[in-house]
Amino acid sequence: MNNLVNSPKSLARVAGVLYLLNAILAGFAFGYVLGKVYIPGDPSASAANVAANVGLVRIGLVADLAQAAIIVIVGMMLFELLKHVGRNLAGAMVILISIASAIMCLNDVFQFAAVLVATDPSYASAFGAAGSQSLILLMLELHHHGFLIAQVFFGLWLFPMGVLAYKSGMFPKALGLALIVGCLCYLAEVIATFLAPGFAASIKTFLNIPPTIAELWMVGYLLVVGVSGSSVDRA
Repeated sequence: MNNLVNSPKSLARVAGVLYLLNAILAGFAFGYVLGKVYIPGDPSASAANVAANVGLVRIGLVADLAQAAIIVIVGMMLFELLKHVGRNLAGAMVILISIASAIMCLNDVFQFAAVLVATDPSYASAFGAAGSQSLILLMLELHHHGFLIAQVFFGLWLFPMGVLAYKSGMFPKALGLALIVGCLCYLAEVIATFLAPGFAASIKTFLNIPPTIAELWMVGYLLVVGVSGSSVDRA
């Protein structure tokens, strides 16, 4: 482990592998699993989807917990890599991603509750078929909006990361700026969603482009380059 910490390129590449794994698991949990079962505004379809895909939803939940843990490890590795640039900023980066991770893990309770309601007939007996279906949709809605709360901190962690990347000389300055812009776009999406959901839906795709590019660029740079050679000796 000491050899890994003392080798910035190796540390960066391991962080890149984990960051990529985080992205894959998050994409599966949110992009595929929830996209398959969650139909906004349609309780009967959402309930039927959950009931028909209980195993998949459980796997998605575990994948979400795993990605939440992995991203904290990535944050700790980036702290080791960048703490010489600014220890307070690096510490803030870890704190922010840890808060995001904790919210995401707690938020999965709602997804699991949807599975419980869909698989336990006592809920249908107590609330009726329509009532239990509405309860399932409510759990999925809470999970969806809970993720938006986590996105506040997931966005904020990109800001210190971007500043550190910009100042470190280990990464292209443009990458640092892209991460900062990604932070602002994540926050703008959350604010718009809660204040003007109709408008947010129309600009969501546009707002998702900058942070997606920034994070994929960061992952790719960590994997392929690690850190720039001229700065490794100073780390």
